[in-house]
Amino acid sequence: MTSQNDGAGREDRPQRPDGSEQGRGAGATRERGLHGRLLASLGPAITAGEYPPGTVLLTEELAARYEVSRTVAREAVRVLESMHLVESRRRVGVTVLPAEQWNVYDPQVITWRLAGADRGRQLRSLTVLRSAVEPVAARLAAEQATPEECAALTEHALGMVATSRGGQLDNYLVHDIDFHRAVLRASRNEMFARLGDVVAAVLTGRTQHDVMFSDPRQEAVTLHVQVAEAVRERDGVRAERIMRTITEDAMAELDVLAP
Repeated sequence: MTSQNDGAGREDRPQRPDGSEQGRGAGATRERGLHGRLLASLGPAITAGEYPPGTVLLTEELAARYEVSRTVAREAVRVLESMHLVESRRRVGVTVLPAEQWNVYDPQVITWRLAGADRGRQLRSLTVLRSAVEPVAARLAAEQATPEECAALTEHALGMVATSRGGQLDNYLVHDIDFHRAVLRASRNEMFARLGDVVAAVLTGRTQHDVMFSDPRQEAVTLHVQVAEAVRERDGVRAERIMRTITEDAMAELDVLAP
């Protein structure tokens, strides 16, 4: 609940042409930094099970434990509520919710879960999701992509080729994410397109947690180029088949790198 003093004196503070207040930039930036720091500690702790479902957290205790203001703690709780990790109730406190209620499609929740000990199972779950969605998205993209989208898809695939050698995983990741986002968008299915952030979180997590070979397998890189070709040639059956091979190979890699 917003206190009565939150806006006190607001009219007396000088404002910029865009309406924002002057003289508070450093403080606001610091508060955002503290808010981010609290989330970066509390979110992974919840998803890792350090706070089991049913645990009641008090805002005052969180503020003291993490050395932040109550305002910062409340803002962090609101973010966690939006992810369905916790539920805040008056006279009760902040209750940690069971995993079944979490927004498991939230990219931040995915990132936190991939940082935990259950990384292998989470990667498998997400790869199964990709296997169900991306091959169909590739077929739809072959049927509906614009010439500009076909060109962009080819560009992303060639970018993957160019960065697939010499330990350039960070650069490779950029092109890999762009490629898969482009396929999902070109499918013209808004539900598939919204999974772009999910796939990006999965691919990023694999790279950050070393669930990738130091150089991507050239067979996998070539398959991405072939998907781009199939989309450009309007061959939906071939695009779907090759994309399915990509996702199946990704699962096979997990058996080696995250058994």
